[in-house]
Amino acid sequence: MDTEFNALIRNDTWTLVSPHPQMNIVGCKWVYIIKRLTDGSIERYKAHLVAKGFHQQEGLDYSETIPNHVCRLHKSLYGLKQAPRAWFDRFSEFLTEFGFLGSKTNTSLFTYNTAAITMYLLVYVDDIVLTGNNTLFMSRFLDQLTKTFTIKDLDNLHYFLGISAHSCSKGLMLSQWQYILDLLDRTHMTSCKPISTPLSPSQSLSRLGGTPVDDPTLYHSVVGGLQYASLTRPDISFAVNKVCQFMHRPCTDHWAAVKRILRYLKSTIDHGLYLQRQPTLQLSAYFDADSAGCPDDKKSMGGFAIYHGTNLISWSSRKQATMARSSTELEYRAIANAAAELT
Repeated sequence: MDTEFNALIRNDTWTLVSPHPQMNIVGCKWVYIIKRLTDGSIERYKAHLVAKGFHQQEGLDYSETIPNHVCRLHKSLYGLKQAPRAWFDRFSEFLTEFGFLGSKTNTSLFTYNTAAITMYLLVYVDDIVLTGNNTLFMSRFLDQLTKTFTIKDLDNLHYFLGISAHSCSKGLMLSQWQYILDLLDRTHMTSCKPISTPLSPSQSLSRLGGTPVDDPTLYHSVVGGLQYASLTRPDISFAVNKVCQFMHRPCTDHWAAVKRILRYLKSTIDHGLYLQRQPTLQLSAYFDADSAGCPDDKKSMGGFAIYHGTNLISWSSRKQATMARSSTELEYRAIANAAAELT
């Protein structure tokens, strides 16, 4: 708490002023967070002073109570409605001044390019990943960043947004084994029987599959978790897309399909995406589609996989928007989606 509070003071986050009746005074509270390593062990404890943003009213002052005084904020605190935008605007302004350019397709990605130096910076709220081809220049950039913002350098990338990154001599292994373990624990399936496939090839899920489940909220939560797990597990994309189609009225057959995916993940918990250096920038795409695969509306499922050399970098498996009138039409739609992603 002392570390957090001292950082706020150093950054001139507020000044104490006397309150008056016209102020909209927003309260605050301490929020405690446990940061964990990829193996689940505790790395450190963190504390955040968080404003109660739900008390804010548009157009009024944003302040925070202190005995006999309130804090007139000059910078945003966690919890304020404008905090994420204010932080991102300030951070992106700093990057732009340094020479970074924001990506047109991914607002979280910034690139720095000169004749000899290339850097990529990815930011998600206040978690940052930086990589580049010049270690000395990156160190100089980090020194400048530290002078402007209160940040902590955690050295080599090992854990980011629930994704474990394991470096080896030839590449980088991305996996979510700890996230999957947490998902299995949340569904009480840590001791379930493993299975070798995420979905039965003979099973055709329908919206009338069995009786409605007792707790749709659990279904929604677990399926959302499976969607996030597919970030490093393209092998479950097709099965997850199937169970996502019944969020409005999940039934017993759909829940059984969800549990099968979890059993498959348990048997392949150490699987993930392996990325390695490529000698060329060659891109290649593969696509496919079934014929009227959905028994309810006769729409087809289409999917694609995009590779950079041998690295799988983008994939999709989803139902086509409209019903195709021929196998040729559904194949053309599938290749059009793949071509758009490739472009």
